Amino acid sequence: MKPPLCAAALLACLTGVSGMPAARAADVRALPRVNMEATVKAAQIDPRRSDDKPTPGARAGVLLVERALRDRHLLDAKWVDGYFGTTTVVAFARFQRSLGLTGLAADGLPGKASLTRLGAGRFTVTHTIGPGARVSVGGVVVDTRTRNMLVEAERLLGRDLVLLQGSYNRGGDPTSAGTHDGGGVVDISVEGMRSATRVAVVRALRRVGFAAWVRNPDQADWPWHIHAAAINDTDLSSQAQHQIGDYYLGLNGLAGRGLDDGPKVTIRTWEEYQRR
Repeated sequence: MKPPLCAAALLACLTGVSGMPAARAADVRALPRVNMEATVKAAQIDPRRSDDKPTPGARAGVLLVERALRDRHLLDAKWVDGYFGTTTVVAFARFQRSLGLTGLAADGLPGKASLTRLGAGRFTVTHTIGPGARVSVGGVVVDTRTRNMLVEAERLLGRDLVLLQGSYNRGGDPTSAGTHDGGGVVDISVEGMRSATRVAVVRALRRVGFAAWVRNPDQADWPWHIHAAAINDTDLSSQAQHQIGDYYLGLNGLAGRGLDDGPKVTIRTWEEYQRR
């Protein structure tokens, strides 16, 4: 007869982590969790709100992030409130720079690497997301996540979309006001489309996780086109983040912050769409 497994050995088996001591595995399991999807969403929406109401589903994770920033003397205790407002964005950007990160990786929007580093020994990160590698689509550059979203929107529409401008196009088009400087943002041609078709394209884009609008020459010095920004793309420029926050708040993503003039759909991220 084989001797019974000791409690520690049994726990090690249950963790499924080979070579990890049972006590350490239990400690990892016991750490609180930060849902990255919800936290990144809050970092886009909360700074655009006129009140301090936390983004639904994000408060617990944001509190953990803010406490970690406070303990690193990057955030004053009075701002530890579960609301990922501008002050928390600035504090998170300071933490990212302390890691040696620069550019899009240090703009205050949590990325997988920086969020994991902040949580070391304090919390585990779940529902991780990332933009993926940069790829060429129709002659413009986008990230892999954005490309996959576009492919699914085309499938829903039963037609191909022609891109006028892609992502990572810093300084490429002054009328874009910096929205294309990072990832997740595209402009789409509406040439040959009727009004109803333009709306149908925006609806499909919104369904798969874009904040999207039809833009017209009456709004600014640009031709008719569709502008789309991928919600929760962690490479978004600050300007694009603001557009997405406004989209959640029922606004049109323009500087004047007018009411949303697009089709009404259930707002989802790409990951939420895939799980629907």
